[in-house]
Amino acid sequence: MRRPQRAPAVRRFAKSAGPYAYIAPFFTLFAAFGLFPLVYTAFVSLYRVELQTPGQMEWRGFGNYAALFTDEFFWLSLRNTFTIGVLSTVPQLVMALGLAHLLNYKLRGRTFFRTAMLLPYATSVAAATLVFAQLFGRDFGLINYVLGLVGFGPVDWQTGTVASQIAVSTIVIWRWTGYNALIYLAGMQSIPAELYEAAEMDGASRWRQFLHVTLPGLRPTIVFTAVVSTIGATQLFGEPLLFEGSISGGISHQYQTLGLYMYEQGWGFFHLGRAAAIAWVMFLLIVVVVGANALVARRRIRKEAGR
Repeated sequence: MRRPQRAPAVRRFAKSAGPYAYIAPFFTLFAAFGLFPLVYTAFVSLYRVELQTPGQMEWRGFGNYAALFTDEFFWLSLRNTFTIGVLSTVPQLVMALGLAHLLNYKLRGRTFFRTAMLLPYATSVAAATLVFAQLFGRDFGLINYVLGLVGFGPVDWQTGTVASQIAVSTIVIWRWTGYNALIYLAGMQSIPAELYEAAEMDGASRWRQFLHVTLPGLRPTIVFTAVVSTIGATQLFGEPLLFEGSISGGISHQYQTLGLYMYEQGWGFFHLGRAAAIAWVMFLLIVVVVGANALVARRRIRKEAGR
């Protein structure tokens, strides 16, 4: 006996709905753990909410944002986030580009060096920061010991504004340089070898090949790493928190970032509404930075296409 065939409409629906069923788990998890917290944080930022009584919410409108913009510690943390971001991102990407350029040549033990590049990234941020905190110790730190050998006096790395920001930036540089170097290396290996051969036939040195072949070919990769590093600098939290173990970012808040400031407001002073407002300010800052990078990249592409 022949089985009755399904209706054509049912078959078409099952065929068209199949791909959506495969991607539905991702969007379900994203909605539950990504979109809902984002929307709920925006909702909480409009209320006065205390950690001790989260069920009692008092409408404030944009009062949390107004109080935020009149707080001097917010502007201080914003400035610290910018300076630490510049001190860590620029040297990090420059060093990563140089290391990737070296690893792109045929060297002995290339696999070992490429694997070693990821070891700092794989190291726990807590372990790395605690080790660096000992290295930057004022009285018994290795850094001050080396400075003393060349005639410099001891530096108080945890109290001075510039010194503490340099110390925190050093931790970030150590953790992320190798990771970005491997990204640059992958980008370099995707550049056609014919371009290097043509440049070599024209008498270009390795330095000129790097300037006129490698860098233009890596431009999208450099933009990507710059954007990702900027987002990471805006969200910097673990390194400054564990460097001295204080949520205030030092005695005078000299290296308190926006992430630490948000944590201090929410879990130090129990102001969940204000902490939610800080989170949304950070989110909007990231959107502005990413949008500015995208706009600059688009203008460069248009200029190159018009030549």
